[in-house]
Amino acid sequence: MTAADKDPEAFRTIGELSEELGVAQHILRYWETKFSQLRPLQRAGNRRYYRPADVALARRIHNLLSNEGYTVRGVQKLLREQPKAAAITPEVEPAPRHDPAMFTPAIVPSDNGGVDVEKLIELRDRLRNALTD
Repeated sequence: MTAADKDPEAFRTIGELSEELGVAQHILRYWETKFSQLRPLQRAGNRRYYRPADVALARRIHNLLSNEGYTVRGVQKLLREQPKAAAITPEVEPAPRHDPAMFTPAIVPSDNGGVDVEKLIELRDRLRNALTD
């Protein structure tokens, strides 16, 4: 019986979840160390059994990392900010990634051939705001 043949509410082994997501088992174990929300049951011999909520969260993590372009740190932040939604909703609409204002020239020569300090300060502030969002 494959994971696809199982009841959606059935527990999955690490092998079944690994096959379903198309990632190696060691990746799932790595995610467990990086995402505290992902905690499968462990039985004798450290066999892992993923509950339906764990499966949904693993799918969400996989989607964010593989399809949405998030980094591990970005997914950690997202899960911290939305803890309840982490286990319930497998899909989240990511924040816009491309702000055209962020692609203006950073260093603009001033009239005297030097660097426009005000422009650099403005850029620094925009970057700081983008990193805290």
